[in-house]
Amino acid sequence: MATIEQNLATVAAHIENEARDPAAILSLYTDDIVQEFPARGLRFEGKAAIEANYRRMFEAIEDVELIPFERFATEDRVVDDMLVHCTLAGEGMDGAPVPIGSPVALRLVHVFHMRDGLISREIVHENWQVRPAR
Repeated sequence: MATIEQNLATVAAHIENEARDPAAILSLYTDDIVQEFPARGLRFEGKAAIEANYRRMFEAIEDVELIPFERFATEDRVVDDMLVHCTLAGEGMDGAPVPIGSPVALRLVHVFHMRDGLISREIVHENWQVRPAR
């Protein structure tokens, strides 16, 4: 079984690199990875589906600022709570509840299920709000 420190390191690498290069984080997932975005009704199974979704998602946003709040772990879970400021700039964020062009404050709470130091399930809870333009 992986240690709490290993789980935290895996999730830190995931958060740091997912938008830069989705292919680079695929090794942090188990082969049977499942990713869910319950608020938008999305579910992806397998690394290829997740990579394709990430590419669409991250191409649809710009001016991204991550504001971390808290991250903690057990031997089989990591919870990461953050706020993301961005602009929804184009198509690709399927099911987004705000119009394209909106400046967004997006509260994200990730619940990562961990197995042997890898992410086996990623549940992303989202709270979308249009924020005043800067």
